[in-house]
Amino acid sequence: MSQPYHMIGLMSGTSGDGLDIAYCQFTKSAQWTFKIVEAETVAFPSALENQLKNSHQLSGLELHLLDVAFGKWMGEESKKFVAKHQIQVEAIASHGHTVFHQPEKGLSLQIGNGWALHAASGLPVINDFRMLDVQLGGQGAPLVPIGDMLLFDVYDYCINLGGIANISLDAAGQRTAFDVCPFNLLLNHYAQQKGMPYDKGGVLASSGVLFPEILRELNEIPFYHKRGAKSLGREDLAVFYDILEKYPNVPIEDKLHTLIIHYVYQIKKVIPNATGKMLVTGGGAYNSYFMKELSKALGENLDIPKADPILIDFKEALIFAFLGVLRLRNENNCLASVTGASRDSCGGVIYGN
Repeated sequence: MSQPYHMIGLMSGTSGDGLDIAYCQFTKSAQWTFKIVEAETVAFPSALENQLKNSHQLSGLELHLLDVAFGKWMGEESKKFVAKHQIQVEAIASHGHTVFHQPEKGLSLQIGNGWALHAASGLPVINDFRMLDVQLGGQGAPLVPIGDMLLFDVYDYCINLGGIANISLDAAGQRTAFDVCPFNLLLNHYAQQKGMPYDKGGVLASSGVLFPEILRELNEIPFYHKRGAKSLGREDLAVFYDILEKYPNVPIEDKLHTLIIHYVYQIKKVIPNATGKMLVTGGGAYNSYFMKELSKALGENLDIPKADPILIDFKEALIFAFLGVLRLRNENNCLASVTGASRDSCGGVIYGN
């Protein structure tokens, strides 16, 4: 049996609600095993949160300054986490905060400067996991599927419901995965118009009714007719907002309800005859109204067991820690079958040693 790896995974999701820190242990024998030993979410200081949310509008200099400041802040928080839990860590693997994701232009930019993170934490750092794949003609996303394949092979489907909903599955003997539709980015936006940070349990959505015209227009968005590797970024959501804002007199509850029905429809469309077992993680897994509608739509041949809350909350941070392990081992951590790149690759830049 190989020596275990002790890693920290950092995830700053598209929803922008905080930094997930997960201290994980991985061991390779016949297959990989893992354990999330300690994990917590650190809320962004309000000034930093605002800067991150508006980072796509900053000047070049302002963006570089934020890159360094965010890296330093993540390093400081990681150092506190290590001291608090009295742990030994080989390296930190950080996703960073996505500012621009435009793979068709050869670009996917995640900020959170590696040298600043390394200097502030005192630990080796691995980040910039997407750019090599983008330069190989891929989408640079999603990156989680190799973790699904190697750590969660007991599930036939893995869905993550974060800012964006994505799915990972085996098809014709190879792993495939893609972004299915937006998720919390839109739901939270409309819940906030009712003075709530998010629609807890889907209560607002469940009290609304379907608005068929909005549903029809959402389902006709060109993204849904793309074939092969595809991904969504924050900048792709303008078309969704354009449709939803065309109807100012439709109550927020009805817009939320219609979004839930839309999401369920799009997920069912990509797995029309689902059988076996599905893992659902990410904040959306707590939206009990959505989960009820999804289960109803996908039918009784699919088992959707309730995931452990630590897995719901920290699966992406766990998998970035695992991507870091694969990078340290110089093993592929990005699958061309998922991203559409010319080949599998081992992405990530290492800072410190």
